[in-house]
Amino acid sequence: MSLSFYDCSVASFLQTLGGVKNAMERGAATAADSALDLEALVNFRLHEDMLPFSFQVVSVWHHSLGAMKGLSAGLFEPPPKLGELSYSDLLGLVDEAIAYCAELEETTVNELGGRPMLFKMGKIELPFTTESFLLSFSLPNFYFHATTTYSMLRHHGVPLGKMDYLGSLRMTS
Repeated sequence: MSLSFYDCSVASFLQTLGGVKNAMERGAATAADSALDLEALVNFRLHEDMLPFSFQVVSVWHHSLGAMKGLSAGLFEPPPKLGELSYSDLLGLVDEAIAYCAELEETTVNELGGRPMLFKMGKIELPFTTESFLLSFSLPNFYFHATTTYSMLRHHGVPLGKMDYLGSLRMTS
């Protein structure tokens, strides 16, 4: 069996989105039992020149659900302005991305391969193929922001390990 476009995109997104959801739910459980302030965490930055926790989660959502919509349309743009989001709202975005990706048909996704793809940010336009966009731009961003989300939760004392980040492994039966 060869690796498919679906395996590289949707299956990978779903695995890590599951890990992000689990980590965020563990964060909520930790907050219920400790002094962890989830609403303060929403605005937390690991470093002053880094974007906050909320941006990390929005980026996980955008580089999964938004990437799949973009791959279908042939156009990817920065995420829409979502305004102030609570921790619960951010968890809702992860749930939305999981639900969206879970509904995608493998055959339909595999047909997206080999198409032109444009990343447009204001006047900047970067041409890709769907494969090069996914593999060199969207997946690296997705994993970066998922890892940063995990790291911020871990920094605040949420008891997480590597298996929490990895999500459900896709093993043979």
